[in-house]
Amino acid sequence: MKSRCYSNLFPIIIIVLASPILLMAQSNYRIQTLGELGGSSASANGINDRGWITGAANLPGDLTSMATLWLKGVPVPLGTLQNGPNSAIAWPVKSSNGIIVGISELADADPLGENFSCWPFFAAGVPTGRVCQGFRWQNGQMTALPPFPGGYSTYATGVNNRGQIVGWAENGVHDPTCDTTMQILQFHAVIWQPNGEMQELLPLAGDSTSAATAINDRGQVVGISGDCGVAVGSVSARHAVLWEDGIPQDLGNIGGDAWNTPTAINNHGMIVGFANLTPGTGRNFEAFIWTSAGGMKSLGKIPGDLRSEALGINEQGQIVGLSRGGPNLFRAVLWQDGQLIDMNTLTIPGSPFLLLAGDVDQEGHIVGEALNTETLESPAFIASPVSPGRMASLNAQSNRNIRVPERVRKQIEQRLGLASELIP
Repeated sequence: MKSRCYSNLFPIIIIVLASPILLMAQSNYRIQTLGELGGSSASANGINDRGWITGAANLPGDLTSMATLWLKGVPVPLGTLQNGPNSAIAWPVKSSNGIIVGISELADADPLGENFSCWPFFAAGVPTGRVCQGFRWQNGQMTALPPFPGGYSTYATGVNNRGQIVGWAENGVHDPTCDTTMQILQFHAVIWQPNGEMQELLPLAGDSTSAATAINDRGQVVGISGDCGVAVGSVSARHAVLWEDGIPQDLGNIGGDAWNTPTAINNHGMIVGFANLTPGTGRNFEAFIWTSAGGMKSLGKIPGDLRSEALGINEQGQIVGLSRGGPNLFRAVLWQDGQLIDMNTLTIPGSPFLLLAGDVDQEGHIVGEALNTETLESPAFIASPVSPGRMASLNAQSNRNIRVPERVRKQIEQRLGLASELIP
């Protein structure tokens, strides 16, 4: 992610708003599936300006996951902390400085019997009772990111080109807002600074917990503030928050008081994510965009679908994610020039079906998870823009009846909070 100053923002906005035909003409895609690690599923959740693609791939048997870096389509398993069974890179990692962050289970059981935030992001999608910690990976070395005093588990989501890593970490407080069947200790958003210091990012007044989900090169951090709950979405995301200089700002909502979750922020301070439309903890969320000028606005969903999520954004304001529901259950989508587009209408014929889009780089390459409709495997993919003159025709896959295997459905729903019941 390249830093840009405020003086560059106005001309960029003018170009984007004044050139919808040019941008739409570039929105046809050639799909390349990425290598796997022996399992039948993988998801690419981030792409940086070096072309590094990051995410997680299932190992043989589809019961465990491994944090994965794809270099020119070839998967590089990053390992786990202390020989734990699972690891993953679950959020977009945009930095181009060679640092990758994610989460890894340890072999150790949690001393308090907790089931921390990590388990929905692994292949099995069931609570494991293990300690889970965020990791920092660089030059082949994976190191753990520590909790606050008294805590055990941590979670790392993003890193910027200054080397600042964000996420959340437990402390030693037994939080009465926790659902003790899953979580006992309080957790707060954190910046792990390059020198190893931990900077605590407090929740909004009246809330007990907070979690950071992304950071840009200006040091702006986004995340959630709310109650402890089960430490996975819902009431933990009562408020969407932006921290600047450590001070939290409530980003508002689109009608709901739960699942208000920012997922990404670009260097212009544009924030995307998903949020509930009405009060209550039920999952009736839609993708949103937030800007300092316009506040939080819904990005909508494909007509007839149930929910949508925005998962990634680039400096040009292209937004990617998924719309859930309809005949094909999941569809990767692109928001561009004020339009919501099913990406399966933009791919070259013969392409796999695109289930979700996790991130987009500055050149418009999009990564995510696809479905091979013949083998029913769901590999990670990269979608590369191609000139419309080089395409014979557009794809019509969005109108086909796609059968998503149960294991794929469950894994995506658990990972993205789409399941009707979070705990099996």
